[in-house]
Amino acid sequence: MIERRQIVALWQAGRADVLITLVRVEGSSYRKAGARLLTDGSGGYAGTVSGGCLETDLVRKAAWMVRNGPIVERYAMTFDDTAEIPFGLGCGGTVDLLLEPLDTPEAQALGHAMAASLIGVESTVVSFLPGNGRGLRRLILAADGSIIFASPGLSPEKIACASRLSPGEPYDGRFVERLAAPQRLFVLGAGDDAKSVVRLASLLGWSVIVADGRSQLARQERFPEAERVLTASSAGSLGIRPEDAVVLMTHSYEQDRALLTSTLPFRPRYLGLLGARHRSSLLISEAALELGRSVESCCADVFAPVGMDLGGDGPEAIALSIVSEIQALCHGRRGPSRRLTSLEVAEHIQRGGASRYLQVECSLGA
Repeated sequence: MIERRQIVALWQAGRADVLITLVRVEGSSYRKAGARLLTDGSGGYAGTVSGGCLETDLVRKAAWMVRNGPIVERYAMTFDDTAEIPFGLGCGGTVDLLLEPLDTPEAQALGHAMAASLIGVESTVVSFLPGNGRGLRRLILAADGSIIFASPGLSPEKIACASRLSPGEPYDGRFVERLAAPQRLFVLGAGDDAKSVVRLASLLGWSVIVADGRSQLARQERFPEAERVLTASSAGSLGIRPEDAVVLMTHSYEQDRALLTSTLPFRPRYLGLLGARHRSSLLISEAALELGRSVESCCADVFAPVGMDLGGDGPEAIALSIVSEIQALCHGRRGPSRRLTSLEVAEHIQRGGASRYLQVECSLGA
């Protein structure tokens, strides 16, 4: 996702000239289909389509290669010196690259769709690849199936057929992809350790929103990589959706209790709670009581202790464990996450109440 942000930024700066998309992979490849590279015509570029093997040659030749319009070029990533396909680069696979100049309606429509995806407007793109005397044609569909763009000459029958194709599946002569919105991460807590979480998530291109009830901490200058920084002590006004990820890390028992209770009803795909098992057990039990839910059901919705057990110490290591767990979950690669059970919660509660976690204010003198 960070590459899409970089590509869109270069495109919107008006300096780009050729877009290169990896549309097919056979065998081993460093990048998957959908990877992109955008050249700027002066030796610079954004994005990558390989591990660095192809970029230099592509940047140097791309404008010349598309002088007559979009093309698909095949590169073999092997050490076979006798192969007719260029570049024996040792990666072990073969890739097909779509190269297209930016001065076509198809390219401009794709650029607008990519930019829109970064602000949450998702779409599906079907590219009918050039070859055998046919030029590049493209269909872009909104999330509701309506047509955003269709190349001239695409018949209603072809559009209807393309609308039924599944993103990510290989099709002969067509490349289908879903331009998903960036993963949204709500970091509820604006302490110093939250900075590492925000910084690491932003490196992945996620949209990060920071919120804290303490206005002296919830300041944009403290989190320059965040999309928004808000003063809020409840999740009710944040607009959390089921596809979002949320991490509670205020270090304030009262704030975490209010935020956990107000976040659970939104059922985000990831809800992580920073803190010791005893503290988290008390928070979950109190939230369950207030919401009228079972402790067991709340435990199933909360990752506590938060983050994968990767080892290490300090804000950066904790941030890595948290972001890794979210990344794995969002991509269906669930690792050994840690969850409290209702039995563990009951055992921790027997050890004592929440008084040790509550802030105590005292005054001296009469």
